[in-house]
Amino acid sequence: MRYFATVSGSASDTNIEEKVLASSPIMEAIGNAKTTRNDNSSRFGKYIQIGFDKRYRIIGANMRTYLLEKSRVVFQADDERNYHIFYQLCAAANLPEFKELALTRAEDFFYTSQGGDTSIEGVDDAEDFEKTRQAFTLLGVRESHQINIFKIIASILHLGNVEIQAERDGESCSISPKDEHLSNFCQLLGVEHSQMEHWLCHRKLVTTSETYVKTMSLQQVVNARNALAKHIYAQLFGWIVEHVNKALHTSLKQHSFIGVLDIYGFETFDVNSFEQFCINYANEKLQQQFNLHVFKLEQEEYVKEQIPWTLIDFYDNQPCIDLIEAKLGILDLLDEECKVPKGTDQNWAQKLYDRHSGSQHFQKPRMSNTAFIVVHFADKVEYLSDSFLEKNRDTVYEEQINILKASKLPLVADLFHDGKDSAPAAATSSKISVRSARPPLKASNKEHKKTVGHQFRTSLHLLMETLNTTTPHYVRCIKPNDEKLPFRFDPKRAVQQLRACGVLETIRISAAGYPSRWAYHDFYNRYRVLVKKKELANTDKKAICKSVLESLIKDPDKFQFGRTKIFFRAGQVAYLEKLRADKFRAATIMIQKTVRGWLQKVKYRRLKAATLTLQRYCRGLLARRLAEHLRRTRAAVVLQKQYRMRRAHQAYQRVRRATVVIQAFARGTFVRRIYHQVLREHKATIIQKHVRSWLARRCFQRLRGAAIVIQCGFRRLKAKRELKALKIEARSAEHLKRLNVGMENKVVQLQRKIDDQNKEFKMLSEQLSAITSTHATEVEKLKEELACYQQSQGGDSSPQLQEEVESLRTELQRAHSERKVLEDAHTREKDELRKRVADLEQENALLKDEKAQLNNQILCQSKDELAQTSVEENLLMKKELEEERSRYQNLVKEYSRLEQRYDNLRDEMTIIKQTPGHRRNPSNQSSLESDSNYPSISTSEVGDAEDALQQVEEIGLEKAAMDLTVFLKLQKRVRELEQERKKLQVQLEKKEQQDSKKIPAERPSSDLDVDQDADLAYNSLKRQELESENKKLKNELNELRKAVADQASEHSAAHGTPDSYCLLLNQLKLAHEELEVRKEEVLILRTQIVSADQRRLAGKGSEPNINARTSWPNSEKHVDQEDAIEAYHGVCQTNRLLEAQLQAQSREHGEEVEGLKAQVQALKEEMDEQQQTFCQTLLLSPEAQLEFGIQQELSRLTNENLDLKELVEKLEKNEKKLKKQLKIYMKKVQDLEAAQALAQSERRRHELTRQVTVQRKEKDFQGMLEYHKEDEALLIRNLVTDLKPQALAGTVPCLPAYILYMCIRHADYVNDDLKVHSLLTSTINGIKKVLKKHNDDFEMTSFWLSNTCRLLHCLKQYSGDEGFMTQNTAKQNEHCLKNFDLTEYRQVLSDLSIQIYQQLIKISEGLLQPMIVSAMLENESIQGLSGVKPTGYRKRTSSLADGDNSYCLEAVIRQMNSFHTVMCDQGLDPEIILQVFKQLFYMINAVTLNNLLLRKDVCSWSTGMQLRYNISQLEEWLRGRNLHQREVAETMEPLIQAAQLLQLKKKSPEDAEAICSLCTALSTQQIVKILNLYTPLNEFEERVTVAFIRTIQAQLQERNDPQHLLLDFKHMFPVLFPFNPSSLTMDSIHIPACLNLEFLNEV
Repeated sequence: MRYFATVSGSASDTNIEEKVLASSPIMEAIGNAKTTRNDNSSRFGKYIQIGFDKRYRIIGANMRTYLLEKSRVVFQADDERNYHIFYQLCAAANLPEFKELALTRAEDFFYTSQGGDTSIEGVDDAEDFEKTRQAFTLLGVRESHQINIFKIIASILHLGNVEIQAERDGESCSISPKDEHLSNFCQLLGVEHSQMEHWLCHRKLVTTSETYVKTMSLQQVVNARNALAKHIYAQLFGWIVEHVNKALHTSLKQHSFIGVLDIYGFETFDVNSFEQFCINYANEKLQQQFNLHVFKLEQEEYVKEQIPWTLIDFYDNQPCIDLIEAKLGILDLLDEECKVPKGTDQNWAQKLYDRHSGSQHFQKPRMSNTAFIVVHFADKVEYLSDSFLEKNRDTVYEEQINILKASKLPLVADLFHDGKDSAPAAATSSKISVRSARPPLKASNKEHKKTVGHQFRTSLHLLMETLNTTTPHYVRCIKPNDEKLPFRFDPKRAVQQLRACGVLETIRISAAGYPSRWAYHDFYNRYRVLVKKKELANTDKKAICKSVLESLIKDPDKFQFGRTKIFFRAGQVAYLEKLRADKFRAATIMIQKTVRGWLQKVKYRRLKAATLTLQRYCRGLLARRLAEHLRRTRAAVVLQKQYRMRRAHQAYQRVRRATVVIQAFARGTFVRRIYHQVLREHKATIIQKHVRSWLARRCFQRLRGAAIVIQCGFRRLKAKRELKALKIEARSAEHLKRLNVGMENKVVQLQRKIDDQNKEFKMLSEQLSAITSTHATEVEKLKEELACYQQSQGGDSSPQLQEEVESLRTELQRAHSERKVLEDAHTREKDELRKRVADLEQENALLKDEKAQLNNQILCQSKDELAQTSVEENLLMKKELEEERSRYQNLVKEYSRLEQRYDNLRDEMTIIKQTPGHRRNPSNQSSLESDSNYPSISTSEVGDAEDALQQVEEIGLEKAAMDLTVFLKLQKRVRELEQERKKLQVQLEKKEQQDSKKIPAERPSSDLDVDQDADLAYNSLKRQELESENKKLKNELNELRKAVADQASEHSAAHGTPDSYCLLLNQLKLAHEELEVRKEEVLILRTQIVSADQRRLAGKGSEPNINARTSWPNSEKHVDQEDAIEAYHGVCQTNRLLEAQLQAQSREHGEEVEGLKAQVQALKEEMDEQQQTFCQTLLLSPEAQLEFGIQQELSRLTNENLDLKELVEKLEKNEKKLKKQLKIYMKKVQDLEAAQALAQSERRRHELTRQVTVQRKEKDFQGMLEYHKEDEALLIRNLVTDLKPQALAGTVPCLPAYILYMCIRHADYVNDDLKVHSLLTSTINGIKKVLKKHNDDFEMTSFWLSNTCRLLHCLKQYSGDEGFMTQNTAKQNEHCLKNFDLTEYRQVLSDLSIQIYQQLIKISEGLLQPMIVSAMLENESIQGLSGVKPTGYRKRTSSLADGDNSYCLEAVIRQMNSFHTVMCDQGLDPEIILQVFKQLFYMINAVTLNNLLLRKDVCSWSTGMQLRYNISQLEEWLRGRNLHQREVAETMEPLIQAAQLLQLKKKSPEDAEAICSLCTALSTQQIVKILNLYTPLNEFEERVTVAFIRTIQAQLQERNDPQHLLLDFKHMFPVLFPFNPSSLTMDSIHIPACLNLEFLNEV
């Protein structure tokens, strides 16, 4: 490779040539090792393909590897070493950057010390390691990736030193938790220590019904550890090879290539295993190819040319190859035995004996039943069958690989992830969890399905195909001796190798045949100088060649004439060359004679010309001497003249200077006199100015005082008039009405609230008196029972009874005191409410004044300032929104990253389930239920809490608490981000509305707005008070639960009964307070309805005035009596409707009152039952009384708590329903009025022209689809899983989304929350499955992105929120959801849309990226721009046809056209399409600019011109698709500036200033890099000088550019899904029959 790099056309190595050379030390470090025969033996097969361009310069390379000897990682024979990289890393362990690797000497590690001596004579591992690092850096591997590679290598060494301890039973083993090497292994790879420790000693067995975790013996654990180490190294080896190929890859068109195959030779040792078998199999294939090329093709050539030839026998190794790779051969039987569950090496050897005992290339040893002999082309080799199956399977357990997949290091996780699973795991909302009933079945524990033998056979076939399509040349390496000693040659060993390589056979055939051959045309061109002139007249070249040979070579056996070629024996071509050289020598002598005569003539002519030249110069010298004499005489005369003139001039100057001095003094005197006079006049004018100004100021002050007096009098007169008019207006009734607008309702509400509180106080006092009376009766009963008990028991227990009586008295007193406290609190609350109302009225007045002032200030401000501030705020808000979106999407990605860890924890949880152990009591569950009653958790979160409680029961309290805290933190963070996003969006919309409404409203409308804002402020304050009281209620419920728990923990019998009465009283108070709060909310809703009706009636009353003011064409007509009657009937109908609503509300109120009475009656019955049970418990023993009382109280209190909880939830749901119904009723009333007015006008218009027909009204489709629960799976399968986008061609775009929403709407209509939850969850999971299955299908991904966004828009449009209903029609408003708030599912769908969008971008980038460099930089869109290519190279035949891998710009545009057509046809929102092409254009810009910065051959003026043309074509395409907006155009700005930079002049400082002002989107590093790489293509251009580049750097020092040179082409902009409502109504959508949805019923 160094030879190719040197002779490839340049004196110094170019960048790509250095990379090709740098790959060698890397591959030697990771793939070469010391063996008994070679200190640097390559332990893998390597095929390097070096590509050349048309000028035969290296443009790139590619490498393929075969059968890495993985067993050397864990085992080395005597006097051998592991791979060099392990010893190099140990030699550099003392470097500071490698301290965290915890490495020591190589002798301290098991994997590097098995072969004995760890050093090689004459090799410095530390120096080689430094070369390896430099090679990594040269190939573009970042320092962080290098450190990660060394961490993985060091972790393999630590894994080999892990100590495994066998248990006594021999079937299991363990690893010490304090094992230092295992800790280092886990820390270096970033994996969980506990999981790795567990799965190193255990394995998982998966059956169809169950999953078992089985322990392993010591030998099995050691084998599993070694297999893991080999697999890690093999994956790292493949990763390094892949990145070396990426660094050596080029996108230039390859003209030809040279492939170098460096593969292991034939091997035979004392003990030969699976590796030697594969190596010798590969050598058999290569030897067959050698025989085919050298022997068979040679003899076939003679036969084809019809030359008399006797065939020579040679060794054909095809039977040996068939023995190995044919059907039921050695490899097939090995793979078959690997598939057998209990297959062994002995069984496989026996099958070989039975099958191939008759083959001449297979033998069985006499003294062994586990070995077999294969007769290879070189020698017989005996293979030991032990460990063949294990090496062929290459078993690595999946659990260990899953742990490595969840590594914190990205490189380790990438090594073990499948390439097909590129789509990110879909992240669902943290609030909603969908779990299957049982865990899914996994595949087998084996990760690799294909065996090593199968993979090696496949790669060997590919290598043979490559070799067969090329012209091979062979280099045979002969080892002089086996002792690795210099200057020692072993002849026997050399002859063995020559015979094994087939060299001796080749020499034999070459001596017997015709080694030299010439085509007739080539022979004629070469030896035509030997042909006589007469023979040249013949046109038949073949006849000429025959006559020449017969005349020159007398022996006819020395040559043969074929059909197309002439064949020669050895030495004959040399004889012909000698004759040709003699002929040329004679001709040369003749030419030399003629040339020498010509040279002598030329010499004579040159001497004659020289003589004439000497004569000419002598004559000229004499003439010059005469001219010099004449010139000196004239000069003397001139000098005399000048001297005399100088003397006269000096005298004149002395006189002149004296005269000038006298004049200067005289003129100065005159000027000073004039100056003093002017100064005196100036000071006089200043004094006059001040005096005159004082006089004018006095006059002005007198006039201004008089004017002020006149103005004051006039203003006072005007103010008196205005005051008089205001007093008259203030006495009018309209003004009072205007002031008291809204106050009447407030006073009525406050009065009702005071009445309700008085009623509540009376009810509480009555209940308290009833309770005290019952308590007194109970006390009397207890006294009577106490007296009876004293009479029966005597005087021994009297003190105890007295104590109980005293305790009861104290409890009674306490109850009286609590009653007083309640009364005081009630009065206090009443006073506070009155004060609060007064304060609110004051605040309302203040707010009105402040609003009026703010309106005046806003009117005074200028429009320019408002525009500037709004623009700045909009920009800031947009930036904050972009940051929030990117943070949120990163959070979603982080959640998907944690999924793998969750899978591992779930596996561990199943293990803990299966192991017998202690299970928690139900008391933990009850305590968790009481603690999890947060106000902000919805019903879905309650379901998650129940699942979490089940996990608590199964895996214990601590781990579940840890996971729940993480889960709730994520929930909280997501919720906060969503709220901030909504707030920012609302602020942005408000700012846009303010900008659009530049003209302020008129004064009267502002007054009405003030009143409406005051009412809204009062309602919002009232709503906040209700929410605070609701929170207080929930806090008191929690306190009640805590009190119950504390009372249950107490074990004293004396205080049991009074505490229960206190708890009963508290519960009654809480229940009544909650009911009163709900009543108050109902009253507020009723007042709102009444106020809305009053406004509507007031609006009706004001309509005639409006009509009177405006000039309508029909306003002056007479109103007919029938029209008046119809209007009256309409008013009556509306009154009846309102009366029906009021009656329904009164009925509901009556039902609530009856329910409360029933609750009071139930409480009384419970109290009676409790008294009876209390009397019964008195007959029991004291301990039994205590236990029975506690149980009764606990059961009763828990039941009451559950009832109260259900009641609170029901009331909250009723509140939401009432609010939604209120909105719906208001809209219906408005629609009804509008419809009636329209119907009346049409009836009046067409009354005389048409007749009225009575038709039967058909039932209209309401836009809902009904299905049964058991049809849900069929619905998802037909509509999501099995649906093809082509099936819906010609239908409404996004049809599945509309159908799903109509099904959701019906579930909402029937108030079935389980059906809604199940349908949405199944839909989301179905979409994820489809996208995972079609992860590379652009059309399918775009189809589901459009449907997911449309479903999200439908859930927003029909949610009932006013912000999303601004563009809805009246018909669409009827299709809104009535019962459920699906905000959480909107967030889930938004996250799913983000993931689908990211998958869409990855697919489109994968299709576009291979085209970009060729289309933008290499393809010539402008023909002839890059100049004429150099010609004159000799034509050479290539073994491989030129592949057309280049793309033109039209291909890129066609691809983007297909993208745009697919997205538009599938109804994707235009905003999303714009964001998709913004991302794609950014990727085009980044990839093109990165290639421009890394390639010297494209940095030229012509490339800049070509680039500008291509960019203009792309911009024209954007304009044609209406996508040319500012955001998309900005992504191409760096590339445009780079193209301009290549075309600008680069010489003067003015050019440097122009470049600095122009290239604002490029960083300083990028500008300097392009200038350094700029290459002129012709002699008219020049390279950029170093001084000019330094000038650019000096001018760009003040820039704060990023440090990186290249652009991140994988960067993804945060996506935004703007709300885009649909204009379609649900009842207008038709379901085609091709969807097979006949089970859906239209409602």
